[in-house]
This record gives sequence, C-alpha cells and structure tokens, in this order.
Amino acid sequence: MSAFKERVFSGVQPTGSLHLGNYLGAIKRFVELQSQMDCIYCVVDLHALTIATPPDELRDGIRGVTAGFLAAGLDPSHSIIFNQSQVHEHAELAWIFSCVARVGWLNRMTQFKEKAGKDRENASAGLYTYPVLMAADILAYKATHVPVGEDQKQHLELTRDIAQKFNTDYSASIRARGHGDVFFPLTEPLIGGPAARVMSLRDGTKKMSKSDPSDYSRINLTDDVDTIAQKIKKAKTDPHPLPETVKELEARPEAENLVGIIAALTDATPEQVLKQHAGAQFSQFKSALVDVAVEKLGPLRAEMIRLAHAQDHIDAVLADGARRASTIAHPIIEEVKGIVGVVGAK
Repeated sequence: MSAFKERVFSGVQPTGSLHLGNYLGAIKRFVELQSQMDCIYCVVDLHALTIATPPDELRDGIRGVTAGFLAAGLDPSHSIIFNQSQVHEHAELAWIFSCVARVGWLNRMTQFKEKAGKDRENASAGLYTYPVLMAADILAYKATHVPVGEDQKQHLELTRDIAQKFNTDYSASIRARGHGDVFFPLTEPLIGGPAARVMSLRDGTKKMSKSDPSDYSRINLTDDVDTIAQKIKKAKTDPHPLPETVKELEARPEAENLVGIIAALTDATPEQVLKQHAGAQFSQFKSALVDVAVEKLGPLRAEMIRLAHAQDHIDAVLADGARRASTIAHPIIEEVKGIVGVVGAK
C-alpha cells in the first residue's frame, strides 16, 4: 500500500431522504477524514438506476445528498464532491472490470439476494453487477481507503479481488509500462465509530434504511423538532432499565442501538453513555436523546433547507467536483486501456 498515495473514496446513493444512519454511519466520518487525507466523495447516481426511480426524484435526490454533504461540513475546497454520472471513466472501467470479475464472485454477493428477493429473475442486470461498478468507482482513483459499514465489507472484498486479479492477469503489461508489480492498490476498509451501523428505531436487528415502509423506523435529516421527538419516544425498547456495562447490551439490540446513537451524536463511547445513564428508565433516557438529537441535527436541517433553495450553487459544486475528479481518473483509465491492449490508448 505504501507505493500508493493515501486517498479516500466513498459514495452515497441519491434514493430517498438522508437519515440519521447515513449521517452517523458515513457522512459524519467523511467530514472527519477530509482533514486527514485526500478525499473524494461521490453521489452514486448510476447505482440508483439499478432500481427504477422517477427522473425528477433522482434529480432531487442527487441535489439533496449534495446538500447533506455540504450542510454536515464537507468542504469542496478540501474534498472533491461530484455525482458519478458526470465522470464517464467510472462506466468505462466498470466494463473492463466486468471482464475481470468472475460470475462465481457475484453469485456470493448477499446484498443482491436480499434486494432481489424471491423474484430474482426479474431483477435488473445492473442490480446484479453493481458491485463491479462500485469497484470501478473506487479504483478509478486508486483509492487506498474506503469508509464502509459492516454490510459493505463484502463489496470491498470484491474490489480487492478484482484489483488483485487485474494485477495478476496483466502483470507483464503492467511491468512493461513501468508500474512495477502492481497497478491497483488493495483498498482497505475504514470501519469505526460507535455508530458504524445505525439500526431501525422499530427493530434493533435491522439496519436503518430509506426503503423501510415505516417512516418511524428512521430519523430523516429534514425532520423537524416535533417529528424527531415523536420518533424517538415511539422507538422500540425493552422493559428493563439501562445496564451498567456494554456487555449487558449485547442481548438487547434496541437498547444497544439507542446508546450507540447518543454516543455517536456526542462523540462519546457507549461506556461513557452508560456511566451517565445506567439504571435509567427508557422514558428518561429517550428524553435525553431527544435533547441531543435536536441540538445536533437542528443546524444541519436548517442548512439543508437553505441549500435546497440554492440549486445553482449545488450544481456548481458538482460540476467543479466532476472536473477535478476526471482530472485524476482520466489518466488512470487511459493507462488501464494501454495495459489491456486497446489500440489508441495513450
């Protein structure tokens, strides 16, 4: 990995409203990382096409995610922010990687099985192959690190498999073009924080999701104060008071989730939260969580609403980010074409 410049890449799909899980599990981490490494953050609109989405909703979603990025503190002067479809190198590299990846690898992807459900034959080919596009998203920039949730680790492992196979299959060509023994890095996951995976407020065993039919399962970043309070107060819990140790939370998923949320919002550890709230009934603890959530999310919501009325600014940020992203990706993809033997590549 030392031969490659440290670079972070990650993306968020522009489907549905951004929620607390997106913020705590990804976007908050993005903001922290931008002061530590070169960061590229993408609104992955091509991935959103794997499931039919009305065009107006997709456009609104792209701008909404971008507004969420900016409102949370991503700085376009420090991080590259763009939408995937504006940089054609993603799609070009995805095709080459489709010829490197093996069908057996894709057959093992559990998320396809979950999303396609029982009607797998009618799922789009894009839904099946989108982990290959995800690999292209990352490796188009030779990203060395990707902040991911536990549920995305399998896709990152596929990215590493594709990079390794490309490096092996084209080793002679890679060496002949002066790149040493490898062309692509084996990207490492960045998994961390007390809320790397925020769970549903209605079921502590399921991830908080935009697609859950119950709006009470999640806190949307655009929810107002009263809605946030109502959702937290209605969140599923158990009849026992909060324990003293994290170990005791393991068999109590809803309690563990709420403790993790307040820990992440306050930059504390679950241990610190329990030290303060051990023995409390959930009615008392939820009131504390409401206060914290309103304090932390209120300014974020206000800025997202302001940015929603600044469409030209959002579009300008995306266009500038796409230009800067392409400046990095284009020479890499041209080199890939030369490695695989495409005539006309530089």
